[in-house]
Amino acid sequence: MNVDPFIEAEKTAGHNVKRTCELLKVSRTAYYARRTGTPAPRAVRDAELTEQITAVHQRSRGTYGAPRIHAALQREGAGCGRRRVARLMRQAGLTGRHRRQRHRTTIPDPHAVTRPDLVLRDFRPDPAGLDTRWCGDITYIATQEGWLYLATVIDIASRRVVGWATADHLRTELVADALRTACHTRRPHSPVIFHSDRGCQYTSRELATLATEFNVRLSVGRTGQCWDNALAESFFSTLKNELGDNRPWPSRAAAHTAIFEWIESWYNLHRLHSSLGYRSPAEYETALAA
Repeated sequence: MNVDPFIEAEKTAGHNVKRTCELLKVSRTAYYARRTGTPAPRAVRDAELTEQITAVHQRSRGTYGAPRIHAALQREGAGCGRRRVARLMRQAGLTGRHRRQRHRTTIPDPHAVTRPDLVLRDFRPDPAGLDTRWCGDITYIATQEGWLYLATVIDIASRRVVGWATADHLRTELVADALRTACHTRRPHSPVIFHSDRGCQYTSRELATLATEFNVRLSVGRTGQCWDNALAESFFSTLKNELGDNRPWPSRAAAHTAIFEWIESWYNLHRLHSSLGYRSPAEYETALAA
């Protein structure tokens, strides 16, 4: 039969409550809480925080780890430390999703026209404002019908996806459709830099013609240097991680719908970015406008 050590210690002759707590290495508050059956204030607060943490984790579709959940709780006025959040997440069995390694999808054209690198790995939010520098890349999504390829255009200042397109091929028209969408959606008032890797789609004559039409300056990084287009690479890593890149989608149409919902309803509007002070792209753009 299990014997409560608090009761046994209290029965021990010659020991008062203070000495009992010292022997058991517990606080007197915990001792009296045990006797009366009343949970300690910290335990009550932990239970409340766990409920809030679980709610934030569910809203993030199970993707947020301790840093972003901590930031979300601070925005809601819940005062607590990041370590406490991490501890409560472990106790509740909650984890964020971790990034997986991404494979290359673009092939450089050795005969392409040489273009400058106008970004030079500087992907910090642009103090000059929105629609001054964009970046883009191509990735693939596995489906039971074959690969679905996704091309994106991201505003470096706000991290917002301002243009994207999907297709079952890797021809230049895929990236051209994404860039065309971005230009029609944002309608930049001055020349905007569009940075990419040296894939043959981005160094093609067709894309150069389109860029001239929309007053876009093309910029490319070095061959084989993923850090030269780090923001676009990071976005695809996040997308695949949070979209659930563990099994093929049943069809290209299903994958396209999931990508649309993730980008337009979650990423652009609500996903918190550490580089933006834990704000979403939409919130950051609203703050810049103000």
